[in-house]
Amino acid sequence: MNTHEWLYLPSLGLLLTLSAPILGSWMAKALSGERTFLSRFILPVERAVYRFAGIQPEREMHWRTYLISVLVFNGLGFLALLALQMTQRYLPLNPQRLPNVPGWLAFNTAVSFMTNTNWQAYSGESTLSYLTQMAGLGVQNFLSAGTGIAVLLALARGMVRHSAETIGNFWCDITRTALYVLLPLSLVMSLVLVQQGAVQTLAANATAHTIGGATQIIPLGPVASQVAIKQLGTNGGGYFGANSAHPFENPTPLTNFLELFAILLLPAALVFTYGKMTGSKRHGWVLYGSMLFLLSAGVAGALIADKYMQNSMPGLPFEGVETRFGRTTSILWSLFTTAASNGSVNAMHGSMAPLTNLVQMFNMMVGEVIFGGVGSGMYGMILCVILTVFIAGLMVGRTPEYLGKRIGRYTIIWASIGLLLPSAVIMVGTAISCLVPAAAAARLNLGPRGFSELIYAWTSAAENNGSAMAGLNASGTFFTIGLGIAMLVGRFGVIVPALAIAGHLGQSKSVPPSSGTFPTDNTTFAVILISVIVLVGGLTFFPALSLGPIIEHLLLGANRLF
Repeated sequence: MNTHEWLYLPSLGLLLTLSAPILGSWMAKALSGERTFLSRFILPVERAVYRFAGIQPEREMHWRTYLISVLVFNGLGFLALLALQMTQRYLPLNPQRLPNVPGWLAFNTAVSFMTNTNWQAYSGESTLSYLTQMAGLGVQNFLSAGTGIAVLLALARGMVRHSAETIGNFWCDITRTALYVLLPLSLVMSLVLVQQGAVQTLAANATAHTIGGATQIIPLGPVASQVAIKQLGTNGGGYFGANSAHPFENPTPLTNFLELFAILLLPAALVFTYGKMTGSKRHGWVLYGSMLFLLSAGVAGALIADKYMQNSMPGLPFEGVETRFGRTTSILWSLFTTAASNGSVNAMHGSMAPLTNLVQMFNMMVGEVIFGGVGSGMYGMILCVILTVFIAGLMVGRTPEYLGKRIGRYTIIWASIGLLLPSAVIMVGTAISCLVPAAAAARLNLGPRGFSELIYAWTSAAENNGSAMAGLNASGTFFTIGLGIAMLVGRFGVIVPALAIAGHLGQSKSVPPSSGTFPTDNTTFAVILISVIVLVGGLTFFPALSLGPIIEHLLLGANRLF
């Protein structure tokens, strides 16, 4: 590692730690309806949206009504994107005259972008028209991120309210999220990307003649606008098949740094939004510190593993890695993107060391709570916090309490469901893939590497990440259907428990803190929380990981490759 690489991670960490609390506090005000410096410009638009859609922002919802609104809203988005893909050949803004997307692939893609997963079993530049990319994928990038933030806001309200039947208005929450947060940030980042050289055009693909006399087709399109929200909204789906390794998506070292920063910006800021909304800023800092520690530990482990692989096999250091940015920066991206449920890549994960792949999978397997997706990472972390508080209460023989609310049987059951459902999908899906001949044959590699490709795919889908090891042909019917179902369970199998807990705690009475209350705003709690996260992920998946990246690492020392 050179000096530039040594400074890269601390610079990102410092910038994130300085900016996230400021943005998070501002979002708490803006998303609660308080006036901000943007209200002068956006408030008239917000009111116009309410009038046009018939929304009454003062009418709040019971948690079941809120959940139904979430499901209906996302269901309509799924149907719209599905229809757009299956009719794109008849629609405008298709200069390449691309055909309609096949049925099951369209289903998989619609589910993927509706659930904020952005798993891509296709190459965007050769499969989707400009209209489908903009009005379909681009719009869903905003709406899926907005849904995650809205659910987090509802959960925060449930924590602070007492004897209340409502947790907010979903339509109001998602409107404010889009207008005050996602659209302004995406506009600024899009302009920066265009200035740096990212493509943004509706012109048809360009034709170039090479020095050798060959003809080359250069794909173009409205790229910069989609890259901005794919990073800020932790969506991750690339306009091109190469994702952010493509120079039209990520043209310079500056854009590489900014896109890396954007991956974690909103997930980190929402930690402080939650802290301010619940009146416990110190608790927000404890959660942020826990996430940052887990991410930093993973980065250290992955870099050590990569150094070991380079020493063992010096001929492979740059295979599959974007040489414009270097191997270390590529590893950082892979860990940021798996920790934040983003899924974008600037290098191929399958080209990295086995233990680096293990860290990538572990980031997802713990429930995407190491920052996680926009909104979804934070409400997933709260489920872990509830489990931690419950365990701590059992250890001292006290009724568990969290932010002034007693954690009883109802709450812990729903929290357990939200934590266990994605894990069950990963294990069952991987097992079935090993048994079904068509699924097993989709692997590019055999042995532990092939098994890693399978479990990575199911983990990425169930945890709504979207990245892949790229050694698996996931375009067949088995994976398009199976991974689509996994994405649905992984998304709504956590949203339902989060809203159920929000409704239940909002109806509960607050209890004053006592000498027996376990504090959640100190280092002791952070240590216990980190231990619970690591143990839950480790105990659940260690046997499976032993069959994949761990044994591959051991065989690498014996110069055996797969």
